Amino acid sequence: MGRAYEEIDGKLAEFMLSQPVFFVATAPLDAGGHLNLSPKGLSGTFQVLDPGTVAYLDLTGSGVETIAHLRENRRIVLMFCAFAGPPRIVRIHGTGEVVDRSDPKFTNLIGHFPSVEGTRSVIVAGVERVSDSCGFGVPLMDYRGDREMLPQWAARKGEAGLDDYRREKNATSIDGLPGLG
Repeated sequence: MGRAYEEIDGKLAEFMLSQPVFFVATAPLDAGGHLNLSPKGLSGTFQVLDPGTVAYLDLTGSGVETIAHLRENRRIVLMFCAFAGPPRIVRIHGTGEVVDRSDPKFTNLIGHFPSVEGTRSVIVAGVERVSDSCGFGVPLMDYRGDREMLPQWAARKGEAGLDDYRREKNATSIDGLPGLG
């Protein structure tokens, strides 16, 4: 039942944009390094920019693995699962770019998203392969809403507090790769 697509068409975009959670995977080049798989969510933080490009807001958190891996080798996979409705999984394999707040491209990109406290960058992925599969093994689950804890935490910290936090917690990955500097 799985199928590969040349680009993201309207139906694929609609499916991805309707999912309340997606997953991002990256890995360092070092075979002994740690793979990273992160759940992402919050309404509006993922966007299809065009048939060959997607982007999502990267929010301040305790780790910096995705940023470190993308800066080292640019490999990224995004996965969307239908937890409601017909079963389906969509994967996007591509090359990612970290567009942080100091990058001139950030101002244009951020306009595609709602304002979310704690945004540290926009991750942009050029699509190299799009595929879907059945999703028969994905459980049915009810979506009750976004958790507001992360934006609230970021708002309490304030911009100066977030800058301090990023310097302390986001300077390097768990494998010692450069993160935010």
